[in-house]
Amino acid sequence: MFITLEGIEGSGKTTALAGLVAYLESEGHVCTVTREPGGTTFGRRLRSILLDPDSGDIDPAAELLLYCADRVQHVRKVIQPALAAGRIVVCDRYMDATLAYQGGARGLGMALIRDMHQLVLPPLQPDLTLLFDLDPRVGLARAWAAVEDGERHRRESRFETEALAFHESVRTNYLALAREAPDRFAVLDAAAVPEKVLRQIVDVVLPRLPEPLADSFS
Repeated sequence: MFITLEGIEGSGKTTALAGLVAYLESEGHVCTVTREPGGTTFGRRLRSILLDPDSGDIDPAAELLLYCADRVQHVRKVIQPALAAGRIVVCDRYMDATLAYQGGARGLGMALIRDMHQLVLPPLQPDLTLLFDLDPRVGLARAWAAVEDGERHRRESRFETEALAFHESVRTNYLALAREAPDRFAVLDAAAVPEKVLRQIVDVVLPRLPEPLADSFS
């Protein structure tokens, strides 16, 4: 099973991921936890470029190509092998992020991104995408507070420096993607307290879970 977490900056998905994985493991499931960008050694080098404010104004097409390069390596070296081994893959961001950010907010277009991925990647779609929906004003306030508190590294705050209109566009694009694929997406109220967010996640994930890997050998 392939689960992805998506949302604007400061939506709480990274924090919720830990709770989701703890729940899955308590139910006997074996998980591979990963992220984009940065799920491989090569990807971590790209992440340091893509998220660093010192990288400045990267051309949208160049930004897209870097994200695509990260995903090719990530899918082939991490995600596909884990799925083939029967593990549950839980990934912080995947292709929907590229569609929402580069396709929509950067103006490159969804069709271009989908066409590019068809050329270089297998048709690997998440089984479930958890969308952490939140007012961008709240998300940005959370994100910058985390930077100030040292919970997030300032060298990974490049997208937080974008104007509010950019983040509003990202949110709009995410919600549009969710409407296009309602069977795959679950839209969560990310404004709720963490305990209630985790409860929403469990309620969505539980009915979809396969039998635990350990049970298959009993």
